[in-house]
Amino acid sequence: MQIDIITLFPAMFEGVFNESILKRAQTKGHLQVNIHNLRDYSLDKHKSVDDYAFGGGAGMVIQIEPVANCLNALKEKINYDEIIYTAPDGEMLTQQLANDLSLKGNLCILCGHYKGIDERIREHLITKEISIGNYVLSGGELAAMVIADSVARLIPGVLNDEQSALSDSFQDNLIAPPVYSRPADYNGWKVPEVLLSGHEAKIEQWRYEQSLERTKQRRPDLLK
Repeated sequence: MQIDIITLFPAMFEGVFNESILKRAQTKGHLQVNIHNLRDYSLDKHKSVDDYAFGGGAGMVIQIEPVANCLNALKEKINYDEIIYTAPDGEMLTQQLANDLSLKGNLCILCGHYKGIDERIREHLITKEISIGNYVLSGGELAAMVIADSVARLIPGVLNDEQSALSDSFQDNLIAPPVYSRPADYNGWKVPEVLLSGHEAKIEQWRYEQSLERTKQRRPDLLK
């Protein structure tokens, strides 16, 4: 998979994509990430990409011209399955949406900033808008990182144990069950006996029951 990210702050992505799973995904050749500075596509001598909003009001607006220039240049080299805008009023990011996006070949993510982007970008250049929650961030960079991470870990071969992703929370609309490791007894705090039994069927039943109960208690909305 190839993910191209358009941003005003490329340096924000250096640590995220050079550590842990996202770094391994790129090293193994399962993922290619390209970061594009939107200012490189401004025709203004000052490399400005924003201006005041027509009609007045607080905040600056990202202009359509540099975004269109960037997307046109990128689309000359690659066909995107989705061009995503990180918007607070977009479709909520869920595990199912991450699953769907992980099956795509090429994604482009435009990070919003300031008061927003020219509406014509959303109307004519964007194919999908995604929100990571009902709150506002200083920019779309953090949201783009979350989207990329949630999608990349699902690409076959990225995780050492592919079954791990299939047993994550939300894959079956249930929260994952509690997990334990050595020692089996720490200060009198003991691991449930069933997990030490070696009885695979009983362990799976226990895990399902724990997932169901935990979901009822913490996220009953998922059971709807």
